[in-house]
Parts: sequence; C-alpha cells; structure tokens
Amino acid sequence: MFTLDDMWMFFLAFFLTLPIVTIVHELGHVLAARLFGAKIKFTLGTGKTLFKIGAIEVKRLYFMEGWCQYEELTFNTKWTHAIIYLAGSLFNLAAILIVNSLIYAGIFHVHIFFYQFVYFSVYFIFFSLFPFRTGDGRPSDGQAIYDVFKYGTSKDLLD
Repeated sequence: MFTLDDMWMFFLAFFLTLPIVTIVHELGHVLAARLFGAKIKFTLGTGKTLFKIGAIEVKRLYFMEGWCQYEELTFNTKWTHAIIYLAGSLFNLAAILIVNSLIYAGIFHVHIFFYQFVYFSVYFIFFSLFPFRTGDGRPSDGQAIYDVFKYGTSKDLLD
C-alpha cells in the first residue's frame, strides 16, 4: 500500500530515475547518429532552457521528455535512419541487462531504485517502439521507423 512514507521514493523516481532512463535512451540515439556521421542536437526536458553546452541543452522541466535531432548523415539510407530510431530502445534494453547482471553478480544490492530503473526502462522501450503520433504530430520511434520504410525518407518534425 502506498503511504506518506513512500512519497520520498516517488519523488526520487520521478526526478532522478526517470531522467536517467531518458538520458540512457537518448544516448542510444546520439551514439547511433554519430556512428553514421550525423550532426546532433540533444535536448533533455521541455520549457525554458536552463543551460546549453555545445549540442546538449537542458530545459527547466528536465524530467518530462528528451529528444535527439540529427542531420547530415554520412550514410543516408533507410536502414541507418531505422537503426538510429531503434538505438534508444536498444540502449534501454542493454541497461536493463547490465543492471540485472550486476545485481546477480552481487556488485549491486537489490534496491527499489534498480526496480524503478528497470520498470521505467521497460516503459520507455514499449512506448517508444509502439507506433503512434503525439498530439503535436511528432512520431514515436516506432512510427518513425514505419514512416522511413513506408515513405523512404526521414522527416524531423521538431524543426
């Protein structure tokens, strides 16, 4: 049962664990895009900009969302776009496997933080690969992969 004693863990999950999972996910997109020679812009959060360092921008509501924009791919094919869109979920999956392996090996102790990390990572994998468009027309990663193979192009709706 959820009690007032559990509130601190809720805030920890919401303001720390969820942003870490978002960063892992977006890091997958960033590294895949860089692998194919793209210029990237990585944004964590929404709202007014708190700070910007190079291609990395952190917004006031840092815990709400994140995205990676890329352009000028060296290898500009349907498959490279699909790999970039899929890389976020693959990084989340790898993080789940690493965390569970470290717990199994006794390096990490069983803790609710790791349960939450794995839970949010599974959530990210499912909802990023589920094909849909947000209310403002942006595609999920799954929808973007579908669009790339159906139409043969990648459109960045954030620009």
